[in-house]
Amino acid sequence: MSTPPGFTGIPVDAVDFYDELGHHNDRGWWAANKDRYATSVREPVLALADALADEFGEMKVFRPHRDVRYSTDKTPYKDRQGALAQVSDGMGYYVSVGPEGLTTGGGSMHLTPDQLARFRAAIDAPASGIALEKLVDALRRKGFGIGGEMLKSRPRGVDPDHPRLALLRHKSLIVWRDHGVPDWMPTPGVTAKVRAEWRLVRPTIAWLEDHVGASTAPRTGRG
Repeated sequence: MSTPPGFTGIPVDAVDFYDELGHHNDRGWWAANKDRYATSVREPVLALADALADEFGEMKVFRPHRDVRYSTDKTPYKDRQGALAQVSDGMGYYVSVGPEGLTTGGGSMHLTPDQLARFRAAIDAPASGIALEKLVDALRRKGFGIGGEMLKSRPRGVDPDHPRLALLRHKSLIVWRDHGVPDWMPTPGVTAKVRAEWRLVRPTIAWLEDHVGASTAPRTGRG
């Protein structure tokens, strides 16, 4: 899909919006700026999602409201607008805009126990483990951050001298690049830039699909 007609990019005001929200995260301020959120944030991100769907699939554009039921932080609104093109359970390509600007990336945002077991087994195996190590190192050299939830020490039973111990400590694996507020963000060219970033991430996503895949655990819950 080409860039949608009339799409002019992600406005700089989206960054300003979240910077101000950080100082006024309450329902009164949100109500007064709700139309601004729609115009400067949500509608442009939806348009970007539409433009990328041809290659990366339909994207989920996240709701702005936080789930505060089990959190000590009761601020009602998220501090950024994110969107995810999911390829498997908890895995996919990510883009967000927040108070520091635009971020692109992807990976495994969370892994179920059966996914985590396969993830660690694939890292432990020399061929697949070295392949992931090379992918991550290549992204790091290109300026990507490498993160995710990690153990403080090491998984039980893993040799402290394991050559890929750093990767084995991961409980999820995320790669990302912060762009700040580049000149191309408020232009139609943002579509091509995000597309190019995601293509750099694609081999890592493909590794996760091949070696981890969807959860095989039974679904729980009502309905």
